[in-house]
Amino acid sequence: MAVETQVVNVGKDAPGASTQKEKRDAEKGAVRFKLTIVVPVFNEERTIRAVLNALKFQPVPGDVEIIVVDDGSTDQTPEVICDVPHVRIRHEMNLGKGAAILTGIERATGTHLLVFDADSEYDPTDIPALVVPIAAGRAEVVYGVRVRGARTNFPSLIYAVGNRVMTEFANVVYGSAISDLHTCLKLLPLPLLRKMELREHGFGLDTEISAEMLRLGFRPFEVAASYVGRSREEGKKIRLSDAIRCAIVLVKVRLRGRTRYGARDRSLAPPVTPAPWSPERRRADWSPERRRASP
Repeated sequence: MAVETQVVNVGKDAPGASTQKEKRDAEKGAVRFKLTIVVPVFNEERTIRAVLNALKFQPVPGDVEIIVVDDGSTDQTPEVICDVPHVRIRHEMNLGKGAAILTGIERATGTHLLVFDADSEYDPTDIPALVVPIAAGRAEVVYGVRVRGARTNFPSLIYAVGNRVMTEFANVVYGSAISDLHTCLKLLPLPLLRKMELREHGFGLDTEISAEMLRLGFRPFEVAASYVGRSREEGKKIRLSDAIRCAIVLVKVRLRGRTRYGARDRSLAPPVTPAPWSPERRRADWSPERRRASP
């Protein structure tokens, strides 16, 4: 059961006439870019506040909506997330990370959606770089990929090798050439996400999203991202059983059929027009006065 406790949208459009570029974009069917960030969280009281505070003011060219889905946390996470404005939804029991993400997708109102983990393994300052190819019309899907030796720390050989093996297996199964199957930083158009047949409720949903994207004929534009992995002692929740489930999901999704890249449905990734970034406007939208006035 999901209980919504607060709804706040960030960065409403400033008043003013449309520019000539906006008019041209409108003629092409482009829509104003809006980013929905879904943060699934389960017992992350140590890191969630810092993550949400960092997400608030990233210079994204458009409106930003943050949806935090508390998947039945039993620590102080529910109390901590009350201090930061966002769409806040709680599962009364732990249903799995995938279920939390699906809840976020259902409630999203943006043009594009990004899942961002609450464990501080990824850096929120990488988000603007993900948006740039979308705003420029050079990409339909963008992945922030983890590259060894480039602002990354892989504390476990097992996890690093496991991700590499699963990534190459996916490339063989789908005829793709992606670099990081399980990166958290996947920026996808919301229509594409809602077209996918997403059925996994656990960690397998991460694999299923990538598999469905490849199955539907899309390929990600890749941007290097920072990553500092956690150990089990620090709260890492991925286990060997999740890797086995990943392989099963890759095969099951492939059996649903596949669309060639050239035949993909481009209407699932409509063009967008960016809005001017204004830190003053974003601060105003996060002000206590605006928060009290929000529904």
